[in-house]
Amino acid sequence: MKLNKIILPLVFALAATLATTGCQHKYNGKPTDLPHPATTSNSTPPPDLNTKPFNQSESNPTATPAPSPNLTGRIGTSTNWGDIANMNVDREKLAAYTVHFKFDSAVVEGSEQANIASVAKALKADANAKLLIEGHCDERGTGEYNRSLGERRALALREGLAKSGVDAARIRTISYGKDRPVDPGHDESAWAKNRRGQFDWCLPKSPAP
Repeated sequence: MKLNKIILPLVFALAATLATTGCQHKYNGKPTDLPHPATTSNSTPPPDLNTKPFNQSESNPTATPAPSPNLTGRIGTSTNWGDIANMNVDREKLAAYTVHFKFDSAVVEGSEQANIASVAKALKADANAKLLIEGHCDERGTGEYNRSLGERRALALREGLAKSGVDAARIRTISYGKDRPVDPGHDESAWAKNRRGQFDWCLPKSPAP
């Protein structure tokens, strides 16, 4: 047929041309020459699938805080003091000069300054004497909070005596919190008595003969 005589030579000619020039995208065992997406400096690397999944709860572990010290019976530091067991402690000598505090306060009120002045005068008159200041609270609040508050009250009195000219190295502090009330009542009258700073007169024990 005339149509076949025209088409067949064209097919053979095309096949011969392709065999001579080759295919532009002929597979040559290498990755295709299709363009790869450009990698930018701020691109995020893919996640490593072999690593352990990230756990947010472990990103910033919080150290367990050290427990607060129990201030009950803790004697404050001092440069000139020896063991308290080597002292004769008189809790009555200065009882009349006990300082009282307002609720939840460690501020020494102006009305209590005369008591501090009297204690300072007694200490200046006896160079051998040392002083132990007890901090006390009323029954309201937690034990831990009141031990801390009692300590602040005792330290405030120590500071007041230092300002009055007493060597602070002669003074130690202790907090009993709410553990040693002078009035066991449960009303404002009792609480006011128990919010106090008490002065204990201390003298070295005489050596055994």
